[in-house]
Amino acid sequence: MMPPAAAQPAPKEGECPADHLPPHLKRLTWFGERPDWSQDGRRILFVEKTFGDVYEVELGTGIIRPMTHHYQHQGYTRALYLPNGDLLLSGPEAFDPKDIHKSRVQCWLSVLDQSLARPPVPLGTKCSEGPAISRRRMHIAWTHVSEQYPDELPRGSSRMYEADFVYENGAPKLANQKLIIDSRDLPFKCTLETQNFRPPEERELIFSAYGHQGTEVCGIDLSTRKVANYSNSPGQYDEPEGVFPDGKYTLVECDKQNLKGAGHIDIWKLALDGTGACERLTFFSDFPGYKSSNPVVSDDGLFMAFQMARSRDPAGVGYGIFVYKFAKTGKGN
Repeated sequence: MMPPAAAQPAPKEGECPADHLPPHLKRLTWFGERPDWSQDGRRILFVEKTFGDVYEVELGTGIIRPMTHHYQHQGYTRALYLPNGDLLLSGPEAFDPKDIHKSRVQCWLSVLDQSLARPPVPLGTKCSEGPAISRRRMHIAWTHVSEQYPDELPRGSSRMYEADFVYENGAPKLANQKLIIDSRDLPFKCTLETQNFRPPEERELIFSAYGHQGTEVCGIDLSTRKVANYSNSPGQYDEPEGVFPDGKYTLVECDKQNLKGAGHIDIWKLALDGTGACERLTFFSDFPGYKSSNPVVSDDGLFMAFQMARSRDPAGVGYGIFVYKFAKTGKGN
């Protein structure tokens, strides 16, 4: 969203950013959160709500299809396309409305066949927050936190792992699993979350360092295990999301515009060259009570999908999927 013109009054309490969209921004759905692009850019996968069903919307027609209505489940927090077209799902085995945080961070991963002919196949591992999926190979990275494995991980620690997807007799499973890094091995204290393999070579994993100088955008070389801090903005909230296909930039949930914290973020574009250079893309937080979040870039680099959210809601909660067209703004690759 473009900022209001200097002569125009600032947004007022009660005004909604969805009612003031510029030409390069379109509302795609009126519900949903955490979008993910299909590799051909024709569809977007999203979660109805936290602990809800998974849906797919076709951009050309606007048709919305349910993907998880054909079996019973406890709801999902993430849904991502795998390179072969199957879906990776993350959700709890049991839902306790009295302990929502536990249900959210103690999720289990499973793979849903793209035919939707049967329920998903469990992968036998938990995942804290979002996993990272390769866009070019059957490979995954994900995080374990001490809340998930209290007997194995010291309190307050987290670990990132990677593994390959393999299929045996048509059933998916994880193979060649290995540890990427333990948060205790870092020179600073933080909680880890995998975000994206950095294209095009995917030799680096971009991750969130929650609690370090606010929250920082970091990357780890998967060969050398060397860690780089790309945002390096103490006191500022910077959470990486979608990486551009050339690997030079990442989208970031950031409060640089107001320094009010994660409840008042908008989407920025951050250079992954160590300079900290960034550019603001959305202006939803200028409207009292709103924010924009959870952006992801299409594989051609021409579009961004993201969600509208409210400042008071927990991270990830969204009220509809929006599409941002970079070609009209000159802000793409």
